[in-house]
Amino acid sequence: MATTTLERQAKGKNTLQFVPELVYFEPGALEYPKGLRLMEWAESQQLPIRMTSSHNRITGFPGETELEKYKIAKRTLVVGVRKTLKFDTSKPSAEYALPIATGCMGHCHYCYLQTTLGAKPYIRVYVNMDDILEAASGYIAERAPDITRFEAACTSDPVGLEPITGSLKEVIEFMGRQPLGRLRFVTKFHHVDSLLDAQHNGHTRFRFSVNADYVIRNFEPATSTFAERIEAAGKVAKAGYPLGFIIAPIIWHDGWEEGYAELLRKLGETVPAEAAADLTFELIQHRFTKTAKAVIGQRYPKTKLEMDEAKRKYKWGRWGQGKYVYPDEQANALREFITEQIFLRFPMAKIEYFT
Repeated sequence: MATTTLERQAKGKNTLQFVPELVYFEPGALEYPKGLRLMEWAESQQLPIRMTSSHNRITGFPGETELEKYKIAKRTLVVGVRKTLKFDTSKPSAEYALPIATGCMGHCHYCYLQTTLGAKPYIRVYVNMDDILEAASGYIAERAPDITRFEAACTSDPVGLEPITGSLKEVIEFMGRQPLGRLRFVTKFHHVDSLLDAQHNGHTRFRFSVNADYVIRNFEPATSTFAERIEAAGKVAKAGYPLGFIIAPIIWHDGWEEGYAELLRKLGETVPAEAAADLTFELIQHRFTKTAKAVIGQRYPKTKLEMDEAKRKYKWGRWGQGKYVYPDEQANALREFITEQIFLRFPMAKIEYFT
């Protein structure tokens, strides 16, 4: 298996770009230039290549246990054609989710993709970008003259895949040409260099997921380090992108006040001055469902993630299903402290929401 992020950090090495261990192709994907290019790339990397009738039905991963199969699945790339062009809504971040990939190479213990992707944790990328962008044009036209925002990271981390696909740059430049279209995405990866010369025209907000050291160290393996993310944030700010940070999930832990104060201090020292005038924050407290707790326990049996229902408040969702969040007293303490620290360091920043 590949060296983990934590092992590389311990050896003082940079976080490497993602390279899968296994690649599947739908036959239809090879009818598109991007599909052919990805096939050439996989062959050049000498990766095992298999064909599949559908990117939605990949089974038979190597491994003797379900945990071993899961780890291989997370390092499997599936190249397909996106047939569903009806976009999901993406509140509160944006009006719609723009689907350029599904699945993530990161191993964040708390991630909601653990349950939303269920038995399909492998990474799917789509080659019919013209169809996807044409659908986006339709949504923009429907809402005119209002601006329509699209979130490109609802089901994946597109920056982590960008060195392979180039799809994110296509979307950024498409939105740069749309008077009424805007793009947003969030990442835990630092591989941004190919995006720095994109013609974004200020229509894309580049957001980085950041957290207290305790959270990154214990719950975010196989992602870029905090230092790498902040260095990348400086690069994209200097390239003229509007910048944002998502602090999520905010986790109550021993020393949480010191941890989040240190996080905001480091951001204050490193975020370029040109980004401070149009800087956004999104704050999301840790939450989990009973299903997520069971899945996380199976996939990360040694996790330190606290998921004790007795210590939480049950919050009902829109569809009759709920999740466990922090009790009001703890949630208010987290929100008030972190908000205070944000405005101490960034008095002109906008906090878009706390949830």
